[in-house]
This record gives sequence, C-alpha cells and structure tokens, in this order.
Amino acid sequence: MANQFGDRVRQLREQQNLLLRQVAPLLEIDTPLLSKIERGERMAKKEQVIKLAEILKVYKDELLTLWLADQIVDIANDEEVALKAMQVAEDEIIYRKSKEKQKMTWKEKYCRRLKKQRIRLLKLTLTRKL
Repeated sequence: MANQFGDRVRQLREQQNLLLRQVAPLLEIDTPLLSKIERGERMAKKEQVIKLAEILKVYKDELLTLWLADQIVDIANDEEVALKAMQVAEDEIIYRKSKEKQKMTWKEKYCRRLKKQRIRLLKLTLTRKL
C-alpha cells in the first residue's frame, strides 16, 4: 500500500511533539488504528483526513492530495496502461469541472433574464421620455 499520506502525518505529528494516543481520540478512533494509518496498513476516511489537517495545522489540500494519490497508486500501480488511464481521467475531470462552471441554476437564469427585461424596459422608458 502506498504511504505518502501516512508518512507525512507521522512527520507532522512528531514535529509537533504529539503522541498517537493524543491525536487518536481527536479523530474518534483508537491508537492502534491511527498507527496503522501512519504505517499505510489502513486507509483513513476523508473526514479523518480533513480533521487531521486541522489538528496538525496544515492545509487540508496537502493531506487530501497525498491521501488520494496513495489510493490512485494502489489501484493503478501494477497496470501497464496506468499513466494513460490517469491522463484520460485527468482530461475527464477537467471536462467535468468546466461543465460545472457553465451550469447555472434555474434561479440564476431567471434573475439574469429578469435583469435583461428590466434593462430593456428602462431603455424603452428613457427613449419615450426623450
């Protein structure tokens, strides 16, 4: 099992002079489970990763990135086409993110349409007054 995440958690915990038995209860898990997470024998849950970032005073993106990278490596490590598959996945993620930005809720569309109608009405009123 890949373990960039666990290594980083251990490093941060030790830098702050925190013991496993001090951190584990904050995550609502027992000490042996946290030890297994640090050694890469168990995978942390996403909620635990976010909580660890708070406890260890680091950006959650740093730990989430390592956590997700470990999962990807575990899945794709032995595959000959792993790099190609990751490129396809990256392209798909980029595509989906761009589509999400383009989506507007019905309320946003309605407000935009209403604003355009008000502007037309205002222009019409101003031209009649002149």
